[in-house]
Order: sequence, then structure tokens, then C-alpha cells
Amino acid sequence: MSETAFSIVPAWDEDLELILAAAVTAGDAALGYFRKTMDVRWKNEGRSPVSEADLVANDILKGRLLAARPDYGWLSEETDDDESRLTRETVFVVDPIDGTRAFIAGKDLWCVSVAVVHRGQPVAGVLYAPALSEVFQATVDGEARKNGAAIAVRDAGDVLKVAVAEDLLGKLDRPYRDRVLRIPHVPSLAYRLAMIADGRIDGTVVKRNAHDWDLAAADLILSRAGGALRSLDGQPLSYNRPIVHHGFLGAASGTALSALLAASRPLEAH
Repeated sequence: MSETAFSIVPAWDEDLELILAAAVTAGDAALGYFRKTMDVRWKNEGRSPVSEADLVANDILKGRLLAARPDYGWLSEETDDDESRLTRETVFVVDPIDGTRAFIAGKDLWCVSVAVVHRGQPVAGVLYAPALSEVFQATVDGEARKNGAAIAVRDAGDVLKVAVAEDLLGKLDRPYRDRVLRIPHVPSLAYRLAMIADGRIDGTVVKRNAHDWDLAAADLILSRAGGALRSLDGQPLSYNRPIVHHGFLGAASGTALSALLAASRPLEAH
């Protein structure tokens, strides 16, 4: 995919152009491993797979981005955490392959997620899904775009298309639950948020322990498309903190968001 196929909005535009080019290069490199035999190992006490392609994409992103912005910090799923990032005003927050399990299984729903976070908030973000030939992008004061065209959340109807795990759906308040058409599992959390941003679904409930790198770029894209990602008490997320994982979250827009958050509050008891 051409690195110059997508228009760039005026603020934080140089950083957006930088991360877009790096994400496309890394994603296309990862695509070279897709549906082929590759080395896979397990981390986090055997709970999370990491493939050869994750590491190759991470190296490309880290090399290109920090060479261009040596004063920025770095936070990536595939790099040991360096707490010096906490002293940096601006940080790259990266997931080289969001949806690694899907990638390993040969499923299309994975993406490269890259955000620039400034003073705790994402200001430029890119999601590149190479197997789908899709790029989502936004800056903090520009439009959210998919393959160059502006996107927006949809107006919620009586029936809500919500991506939520089946075990969580049964714990939501019953009146809300009765309005939900459950969307089957979307293995990439970042891509799931992008599906809200471009109007394919109305919302999602995010389980505990999602990390900054899963969320930062998609959070910005969703917000610029008219939606929001919030904690269950309605608070926006802050990034590049000492602790980089989060509790239960909800994402949607307008009244759909307020209804989802209210219905999801029982989850905090579990």
C-alpha cells in the first residue's frame, strides 16, 4: 500500500506522516510472515503468544520512529519497559501486531497500532490492517479517516450492535441486554474500536487489563469520529503512566455510551 495515499491534517501532521509511513512498512513486513510457518513463543507465564513477525515489526517501528524523534519516549508491547518514558513529555505507544492470536491462526483481523502520546493524551494515531488493506488515522484536531475518507460513528437505534464477550453479556443489566445484538469476537481490540469509529457497530465492552498499546491510537481515532472510550465511571483514559493497564472500559457514542456504561457497572463487582 502506498505510504502517500492518505491525506494528512495540519496539526501534529509531521508526526502522523511519520507514524503512518512506519506502520505501513512494519505491517507490510509482518504480512510477509502471514499464513506461513514462523517461530512463536509464549510470554507472561504462557498466557500470550509472540511471533517472529511481532518482533520484526517492533524492530522496524522502534528503529524508524526513534531515529526520527530521539527525544520521544517508547512504550511497546514487545519491548521491555523503560521507565525513562515517564520523564518524556511525548511518547510513542506501539503494538506491532494487535491481534497476534488471529495473526498466528491466519485470520485477517489484526493490525499495527501506533500512537503519539503527549502529556498523557494521544495526539496522532494510526491503525494499519495489512490483510484488509485498511488504514485508520487521526490527529487530535483533525478528522478520523479510513483509507483517506472521513469516518463517523453511526446513530444508535433500538437494537444495539455491541461487541462483548458472551460471559460479560450475561452480567449486564437486563433491560440493556435485551437491546443488544452481540457481535462475534473481534480478536484485535484496536480494530474493534475502529469498527465503532466507522459505524459498523455501536459499542464494545473491554475486559480488564487492556494496555496502553492496545488502546491509545484507536482511542484517538474513535474520539475524532464522534465516539469515546471511557472507564465505567465515565472518565477518559490517561496514557504513559507507571501502570499501563486499565480496568473494565466501555466505548460507544452519545446516549449509546451512557447506556452502555450504566449497564456495565455490575461488572466491577466481578
